[in-house]
Amino acid sequence: MNISYRWIRELVPGLSDTPEVVAERLALLGFPVEGLHPLASGLDDIVVARVLEAGPHPDADRLSLCRVDAGTGEALQVVCGAPNVRAGACYPFVPVGGTLPDGTRIRKAKIRGQHSFGMLCSPRELGLGADHAGILELGVSDPPGTPFVAALGLDDVRLDVEVTSNRGDLLCHLGVARELAPDGPAAGDGPGLSPIPDAPEVAFTLRSHPERVEVEGVVVRTEAPERCRRFLGALVRGVRVGPSPDWLQTRLRAVGLRPINNVVDATNYVLMELGQPLHAYDLAALSGPEVVVRMASRGEAVRTLDGEDRTLDADMLVIADAERTVDVAGIMGDEGSSVTAETTDVFLECAHFDPPGIRNTRKVLGIASDAGYRFERFVDPDGQERALARCLALILATAGGELHPVVADVHPRPWTDSTVTLRLARVERVLGVPFRAEAVTALLTPLGFRCAPGAGPDTLSVTVPSWRGADVTREVDLIEEVARRHGFHRFPDTLGAFRPGTVPDHPLFRLEDRLRDVLCARGFLEAQTPAFVPEAEGEVRLQNPLSHEEPVLRRRLLPSLLRRLAYNLARGNRDVRLFELGTSFSATPEGELPAEEPRLTLVLTGARTPPHWSASSEAVDIWDLKGILQAVAETAWGPEAEVAPGGGDAFPGVPGLTLTVTGPEGRPLGTGGVVAPAGLDLPPWAGTVLGLEMTLPAEPRDRPAPTARPLPAYPPVDRDLALVVPDAVPASDVEALARATAGEALESVQIFDLYRGEGIPSGTRSLALRFRFRHAQRTLTDDEVDHATRRITDRLAEEWGVHVRGA
Repeated sequence: MNISYRWIRELVPGLSDTPEVVAERLALLGFPVEGLHPLASGLDDIVVARVLEAGPHPDADRLSLCRVDAGTGEALQVVCGAPNVRAGACYPFVPVGGTLPDGTRIRKAKIRGQHSFGMLCSPRELGLGADHAGILELGVSDPPGTPFVAALGLDDVRLDVEVTSNRGDLLCHLGVARELAPDGPAAGDGPGLSPIPDAPEVAFTLRSHPERVEVEGVVVRTEAPERCRRFLGALVRGVRVGPSPDWLQTRLRAVGLRPINNVVDATNYVLMELGQPLHAYDLAALSGPEVVVRMASRGEAVRTLDGEDRTLDADMLVIADAERTVDVAGIMGDEGSSVTAETTDVFLECAHFDPPGIRNTRKVLGIASDAGYRFERFVDPDGQERALARCLALILATAGGELHPVVADVHPRPWTDSTVTLRLARVERVLGVPFRAEAVTALLTPLGFRCAPGAGPDTLSVTVPSWRGADVTREVDLIEEVARRHGFHRFPDTLGAFRPGTVPDHPLFRLEDRLRDVLCARGFLEAQTPAFVPEAEGEVRLQNPLSHEEPVLRRRLLPSLLRRLAYNLARGNRDVRLFELGTSFSATPEGELPAEEPRLTLVLTGARTPPHWSASSEAVDIWDLKGILQAVAETAWGPEAEVAPGGGDAFPGVPGLTLTVTGPEGRPLGTGGVVAPAGLDLPPWAGTVLGLEMTLPAEPRDRPAPTARPLPAYPPVDRDLALVVPDAVPASDVEALARATAGEALESVQIFDLYRGEGIPSGTRSLALRFRFRHAQRTLTDDEVDHATRRITDRLAEEWGVHVRGA
């Protein structure tokens, strides 16, 4: 939000702080100033000059040859390329040797055979706007040679104030003035407004009705009362549209706006002063004449003031006449009804629109406007009459005309100020510092809050002003205001007594912490990706997406994490291990909330171990992923979770190199494997990419507390067997059957070799397994171990035809 320092000083009598001090005060109140921009910076060499003569250049069709009086006592010849230079008018001028704000030094030049002794400047060349179509004409009476800064009153500083989205009342000078006023007046009055030169007395009466009002043949009605709380319309006849006076143009340029004409400039002035958007229509361009607030028809088209053709949806609010749309309500008007130099009669609109509707329309259409920016952040619903009167006074003072004494007021939903009870004990409990009722009242009253004794002891009944009706709705909101006005920097920095909470963490949070421990120990880093994804990756559509490219909530987490992996690889990071704990969303029957599911996903690529000079590391493969998958599955689901070959259709894996996690009754819990490179944007040197995504239990069971056991007192007995196993039999099944057959003496089974080749029949492979036997209370004999080994081999042969290699 651009704020003029001079403007603020006019609204806050007695404010003598420098711009730097004002910026510091705003920052302490919670609104940091991102920049201070002196408007006169770089304009020291600019003076006011009067053009004595202006004629065509003898050797160039698009250039003018001018004689200029710059106060030096002699006329200077200047070559100019702007079409709007005329004799008798005054313009900003840079003489030879002077510099522009961008540092360009002006030198004597020869252009198409004619000497030029200086430069007449456009607003863009002066850093006062983006207009470069013509030279800035000055309506000043100062003599030639007067410094430009003094003539236009540009000894001002622009403050770029950062305003949070809940404080729409600060998007104007009056709102900022309330924050800076040291001892505000009675609630609701606020700081005073700047006087308008030559402003006549403005008085009107309201003709009110919830649906339809007619004033002097102009019908104003609403068909969307839920989207438009109030609509005021005033008629001014006989205006003379032209340039605004210099003081008004200077005021608008100080906040970064481009002057247009006296009528439009009046609406922009009130917008920046009071925060209320207004719109002026050429009454002759309104068919009927009728002004209707209604919903758009699907596919309806309008060309807005920025020259763009817009196609509207049925959920967008518009303002129309009897035949066509003339305004995207609260955002931008159309070209056909705007005020021009030929306009004589003006219909002035001042309305209050529903913020969510304005926000949705603006984002869908991609329009950025000052009016829409304010409406979607809540505009003061009780400030319309004052804003309308202020704007009418400006129009009558600068453009003349006659105001019709009756103003149409279509008012379907009157505003009522809310009242919140504030407990002083609660203030102390939250802020840690006691506050008396008198102190709280003194802090809140300058902001417009009306404080009265509450129903109970040590309570206040606080009436919230209309301009804060959107963001102050609870007791804690008032406590925040007390803290802001008291000053966060004034609270003690000592930690008071407190009692730690006794409520345990949710079991899912504890499970996520255990999974973090497991994965971080294996070299993974946690990532957090947004839940918003492209349309192809989800089915739950957002009503108000942040961007058109990501309009849905993610169905799966893996695609987002793969994009993070590709991002790292594109920047030369070859070894990537990332995991994310997040939520997936799936569609449900209409009227129900989307189904949410906690999930774990991870991706990895690169070396198996960190680089070291002593040895080279191999790349990770499917077996590394299987070990990780077994660890996280057991942590999340317990020993009943099983990892087996094969993957679901949703996993973008390479056939034959995928794994599935199943739970009780064969319920699928997740998939992982080698990710197919076709769907990835990877550099040519990238290695194999592995990934997995697994569902987490919504209500995990607490794991039993670990118990300590003494080390075994008796030695183990190992038996190594090379078994010829059919390819169709998973090694995990061989291990499981061996454990079930060997008895309690079998302590562990470990596969330490895999062989295919000579001597091994086709369709089989050789698995070397080490069986470790141990008894807890005595030493095992060889006969006992041999007997257990024979039971294993006999059972394997019976079940799958597995036999000992070489036997």
